[in-house]
Amino acid sequence: MANSLSLDILGIGNAILDVQARTEDQFLTAHGMTKGGMALVDGEAADRIYAAMGPGVESSGGSVANSCAVAAGLGAKVGFLGKVAEDVLGTTFRHDITAAGVHFPTAPLVGGAPTARCMILVSPDGQRTMNTFLGACVTFGENDLDHDAIASAKVVYLEGYLFDPPAAQAAFRRAARIARTAGRRVAISLSDPFCVGRHRAAFREFVKNEADILFANEAEVMALYEVATFDEAAVLAAQDTSFAALTRSEKGSVVIEGATRVAVAAVPTTVVDSTGAGDAYAAGFLAALTRGKPVAECGRWGSVAAAEVISHFGARPQADLKALIGI
Repeated sequence: MANSLSLDILGIGNAILDVQARTEDQFLTAHGMTKGGMALVDGEAADRIYAAMGPGVESSGGSVANSCAVAAGLGAKVGFLGKVAEDVLGTTFRHDITAAGVHFPTAPLVGGAPTARCMILVSPDGQRTMNTFLGACVTFGENDLDHDAIASAKVVYLEGYLFDPPAAQAAFRRAARIARTAGRRVAISLSDPFCVGRHRAAFREFVKNEADILFANEAEVMALYEVATFDEAAVLAAQDTSFAALTRSEKGSVVIEGATRVAVAAVPTTVVDSTGAGDAYAAGFLAALTRGKPVAECGRWGSVAAAEVISHFGARPQADLKALIGI
């Protein structure tokens, strides 16, 4: 890809086909799942859960891939790097994300693990519980980095879940170095409090030394700093990074840039399915930021996008976000 493409956002993350289905809390208990969490499962467990689930909706997913699709819908020029296999699910993922307007140049894995999939179970209260088989994702490595695309993007947005596979974590760090050398900004999403717990020291080091922009929800940022209150965590996040966008569900979000701290109200909505709320928030925020919008407006774009996504089943917008935001 040539530098002349000049992307607004380049996401790097796990390329996962999401399979979403409604469920009852008893199903989660029967299968030993922690409600609201994300568990990594092997291929056998993935097949077992998939077989036991009710009818599902399948779409290209993964946290940062979702953000990329939403940001593209807001008019941002977006690319995504992530690994799928040369199989039916991989073909579905590639078609889906490309149709959303996202450039996806990563070559597929041939003759190895199948494309990753995430079984997302949505409880009656809208809470989502995820079981992820990483499959081909774990093979994403430094050779899959598109140096020109990284150097061309205003913001390189990295997914915290990539800290799980060692090869991907190495690629993650290399991508950050390429971006910073090119004078670009590096953003990271913490992704999940359990993921933070597995890699806390590595996350702390990365946020402090490599990231310009931190995205996290209340539970994730408190897990990162091992503190009991959101305010304590917010103070520490502000010390470690130049920009922190911290979401608090119905309490809205807090955006901190240096000494400036802006509280952004949540957009009232009925929560049908919380899947993708943080992904949509980050998408709206980055789409506004790369247009040069002020901090409060970036937060508003994020809040509008998140509210739309949680108001229906599925992690992708169904309404015209541009119209909702007023752009």
